[in-house]
Amino acid sequence: MKLLIITQVVDSNHPILGFFHRWIEEFSKHCTELHVICLEEGVHSLPPHVTVHSLGKESGKGRFTYLTRFFHLIWSLRHQYDGVFVHMNQIYVILGAQLWHLLGKKIGLWYAHGSVPTSLKLAERYTDVIFTCSKDSFKLPSKKVLVTGHGIDTEKFRSLSIKKDIDLITVGRITESKQIDTLVEILATLRTTRPVTLTIVGAAVTDSETAYQKQLMEIIQSKNLTDAVYFMGKVVQSDLPALLDRAKVFVTTAQNGSLDKAMLEPMALGLPIISMAPGSKSLPLGDDQVDSKATFIIQLEKVLESAVFERPAYRDYVQNNHSLKTLIPKIINALQ
Repeated sequence: MKLLIITQVVDSNHPILGFFHRWIEEFSKHCTELHVICLEEGVHSLPPHVTVHSLGKESGKGRFTYLTRFFHLIWSLRHQYDGVFVHMNQIYVILGAQLWHLLGKKIGLWYAHGSVPTSLKLAERYTDVIFTCSKDSFKLPSKKVLVTGHGIDTEKFRSLSIKKDIDLITVGRITESKQIDTLVEILATLRTTRPVTLTIVGAAVTDSETAYQKQLMEIIQSKNLTDAVYFMGKVVQSDLPALLDRAKVFVTTAQNGSLDKAMLEPMALGLPIISMAPGSKSLPLGDDQVDSKATFIIQLEKVLESAVFERPAYRDYVQNNHSLKTLIPKIINALQ
């Protein structure tokens, strides 16, 4: 198959979207020709039959340039792709759908988020198939939805039995929807009986997120937790498996409403997970899927007391339901 992929960033070192580099590598195994249009291009190493086309964000270009380059590329490359796969950014479906339908190109959209913006409702009309990681990760009713799993690179997210020197860890952008302040409150309660620490992996990106991080720092200081909470900042995707492997328990109170890959990656490593996130209810967490701070603390204390920080069944679950190697063929088959 000859495929056109449209995504935000192609950069193996990107702290949030670096994982998509591996997706492209896996797509390339199933395509004779692969073109990737991205808003921003960074570090990448891809097979010769993969061509990356940037819209120019990395060189400071503006929206007019983005649009003109986008339309130029989807037209000039029209004989070099049979189908289109748009990753998350549904605006590209809206922009390109009329031309793609005219050219007879099948359109696939990957979307995994709890929000349903107007642009998504419009894109749903034009898309032939919508890929999502779980039945709860696409909230708009549609007969076009295909649940595929999340695409975790289980070859890289594999436990190396590293010494467990991190107590609690959480991963993701520092934003209000992650409710990290709730984790800080839980930590404060735990610290009355045991000297546990919390490591936060991720960074604030927007002004509102920076303000939220400042608020978090104030809460941490007021609770005398400055020596118990560590902000790791951005961590590149290639370094994340080893960092997670050092942790005893992965914790999350995120309220963004969809199944987050940040939970599946520690599962692939076999980490215990305590979650108050609605998006993880489809996972086999049992009693470790909680609905309040009180039950969160109870379950976390049980895990820490047991000193058993391995869940081999979690790795099997991710391999069987959310591995990258099973995801890509599903997408390719649906677009052919």
